[in-house]
Amino acid sequence: MPASVDRPSDPAGVLRLMAARSRSSHGMRAPGRVIVGLAGLPGSGKSTLAHALVEQLGSGPSPIDAAYIPMDGFHLSNAELDRRGLTEVKGAPETFDAVGYTALLARLREGVGVVEAPGYDRSLHEAVPGRIVVPATCAVVVTEGNYLGLPGPEWFRVRGQLDALWFIDAAWDTVRPRLVDRHMTGGRTRADAEAWTDRVDAANAALIEQTAARADGLLSDAGGQWRLT
Repeated sequence: MPASVDRPSDPAGVLRLMAARSRSSHGMRAPGRVIVGLAGLPGSGKSTLAHALVEQLGSGPSPIDAAYIPMDGFHLSNAELDRRGLTEVKGAPETFDAVGYTALLARLREGVGVVEAPGYDRSLHEAVPGRIVVPATCAVVVTEGNYLGLPGPEWFRVRGQLDALWFIDAAWDTVRPRLVDRHMTGGRTRADAEAWTDRVDAANAALIEQTAARADGLLSDAGGQWRLT
């Protein structure tokens, strides 16, 4: 992982630096879209940061049309998870369509025409086809997910589609309460939410932490002092 060059300590400064690096990649790249990835533990703030980065890219004196694509849109359907006996580990790497996700990223990189992508509905607990529409004018795609740096037989191809990958460094003790709250919002009791978090999410988190070394940069939050290295 490269050494730090700039270390803005405020969230706005971090976003400006990330946007500047994304714009730089866009300027150096051959025709086609730039794909920027954000990885990290579940509950680490990936989607929040991704949306903020898209907004930052589209603002200022040199705005760039950017789009947000979540890896969660490639959850296997609940019916398919049940068929494979994977319902009780939903969220693990094998419960996603990594091949389909890679194919979408490859198509987005081509930069040709409008592209439809699936999203994820937390109220339905299902992926929704065609929920996201990436316009032909889009120049940068910001995608986020747990396993963007995973070196598996299907997942390693995802990393190859990314022009840059940043890893959000968040401690398990920080994300665990967020995950419990998320599961409770999704309809679980507190006891069930805590049990699921400690059984399924914790195992996934341990796996994800090992992929940080495959990232181009590390984003950390120490007491509100954000750093991008």
